[in-house]
Amino acid sequence: MSADEFRLNPDEKPFDPPDGLKPKADKPRDAATLILVRGGREVMMGQRAKGHVFMPDKWVFPGGRVDPGDSKLPAAAELTPQTEALLKLGGAVRRPPRAFALAAVRETREEAGLMLGGLEGPDLSKLAFVCRAITPPYRPRRFDARFFLADSEAVLADDRPEAGEELLHTRWFPLEEAEALDLPSITRFVLKEVRARLSGEPLDPPFLRWRRGAHSMERLKVG
Repeated sequence: MSADEFRLNPDEKPFDPPDGLKPKADKPRDAATLILVRGGREVMMGQRAKGHVFMPDKWVFPGGRVDPGDSKLPAAAELTPQTEALLKLGGAVRRPPRAFALAAVRETREEAGLMLGGLEGPDLSKLAFVCRAITPPYRPRRFDARFFLADSEAVLADDRPEAGEELLHTRWFPLEEAEALDLPSITRFVLKEVRARLSGEPLDPPFLRWRRGAHSMERLKVG
C-alpha cells in the first residue's frame, strides 16, 4: 500500500456488498463510463432494465465494457496530456488511454442516443477523468472501470437522450434528485465526487480497489 493509499471505513461502502453467492474471482474487465453534466447542476442517467442480470432496475450513467476497436476510433481532438498521464497510473493498464474515453463516448451513443462530435469524432480534450474503480473479488461480475466527466454544452449538439434496450427512462436529473434514486454504491460514490468538483473543490481522481481484505482508496497524482 502506497503512502497515499488508505483503507476506507465500512460506512463509506464504495461497492455493493456480497450477494450471497460465492463467485469465482474473475479477472476484471476494462470498462468506461461518461457522466454528462448540464448547467452545472444536472446529470444524465438511465435505469437498467428489470431483466438484466447485472444491476437490474438500478439508475446509472451510460457505460460499458471497452471493445478491442475502441482505441482505433477517430477523435477530433485527443485527451489532454494530464488526463492521459492520469489514466496510465494505478498499474495493470493494458490499453491506450484514449480507448477508455472512446468507449465511454460509444456507450453513451448506444445507450442514450447522445452523439459527441460529428464525423471527425469527439473532442476528447473536453473529458475529465474523475475516478477508477475495480470491483472487489467477492462480486460475481468484475470491472476495472474509468469514469469521465464532461459538460454537455461543450460536447453535445443535442442534449435530448433517448431510451434504448440497455437504459430505460434516460433523462436529466438535478443532483439532489439523482442522489435520491436507487443507485449502485459505486455510482453514489462517484456522484459525490462530481458534486465536489462542480462546487469548485480541486480533487485528484480516486482509485478504488480491494487490497489485503479491505476497500482502499488512493488519489491519483501525476508527478
